[in-house]
Amino acid sequence: MAWYAAYGEIQKQLTGYYKRTGNRMQFPEIIDYMYNKGLLLEERPNTRRELSLFGDMSDEEFDNRLDRVLIEVTPRMAVNKEVLEDEIIPLRRDVFVIRHPRDTRPYEHAHNYVEMNFIVRGEAEFFFNGESRTMTEGEFCIIAPGSRHDLLISGTSLGFCIMIRKSTFDTTFFSLLTGANLLSDFFRQIIQNGGGDNFLLFHLKNPDWAKTAVRCALAECYAKDDYSNACTISWINLLFAELLRNYSNTVTFYDYTMGSDFALVLQYIQHNYKTITLSSLADFFHYSEPHLCTLIRQKTGQNFTDLIKKIRLQKAVEYLAGTNMKIAEIADLVGYNSADHFSRIFRSEYHVSPAAYRKTAGKAEESFIPFQMEEGSEQK
Repeated sequence: MAWYAAYGEIQKQLTGYYKRTGNRMQFPEIIDYMYNKGLLLEERPNTRRELSLFGDMSDEEFDNRLDRVLIEVTPRMAVNKEVLEDEIIPLRRDVFVIRHPRDTRPYEHAHNYVEMNFIVRGEAEFFFNGESRTMTEGEFCIIAPGSRHDLLISGTSLGFCIMIRKSTFDTTFFSLLTGANLLSDFFRQIIQNGGGDNFLLFHLKNPDWAKTAVRCALAECYAKDDYSNACTISWINLLFAELLRNYSNTVTFYDYTMGSDFALVLQYIQHNYKTITLSSLADFFHYSEPHLCTLIRQKTGQNFTDLIKKIRLQKAVEYLAGTNMKIAEIADLVGYNSADHFSRIFRSEYHVSPAAYRKTAGKAEESFIPFQMEEGSEQK
């Protein structure tokens, strides 16, 4: 049997219970509490659609409008450390967006779907693998399946949670992550491996566009017509493109098994690919060379030599397609001392000479520009 409650009523009960008792509840616990108090609705009232494309609303206005939206809830659902996507994402939905409840009791859990948390006002306490950190306004966190985590939002802070079925992420959104850049390489690894204990944290200097996309995706989740699921997916696709296009250089990677921020290694490689050696990279980060080789293989799917060659050749492709520089000049710019050696390496990869490639540059592969924006564009 389906039961219903408005966002605002659920939040009222969560906050009220916390203020009266000093204790917090998890979401399933407050739904049971409301069920026992007779506060859940057995039928969905015929109400007008409360949400639309409210991109220009203030956070407070949107929050108040969202308070009136009814959601379907399930009483007597256990609080589990392992949450499956069918328990939280509605049937026939590939993506589900909610306003994250405030004043809940932290309880680290893992799930088999991709979760994204976005703080649009105030701050939140992010628990991950027994540790905690503060997420601030404009931060956007993507959590890999299997990672133990939770999020605590209190007061007037505002955050949204986006949940994507694993199968949907692999088929529908994965195309955005197949680009020739280090971020995509890393993202593919943590999603494909599914080993858990990983997250990506973006720092959005101007989160307004992302906030609009999340609002619109949330609105589509409750539209319940033949187009709403596809529209939700489209908004999240646009959101991913926004993150990868404009905020790749702000990302923080977390890998618990490594115990450090691998983004620093990747960014150092990207900025020093012309002259870098495995030995100099290991010395800079105080790793042994075998350990560093293992990390690079795990996080990018390639060994060090192939990774450097890929960066150099894709940068050469950019110069061939976009400039009139001589082949020898391009070879020197991307780190090859000899134009002949560069040409041999290029031919072995692309099966044509650099000069022949330049003639068909309009049909060539896309440029490889990891962790930077296209020249002349502005970060949002």
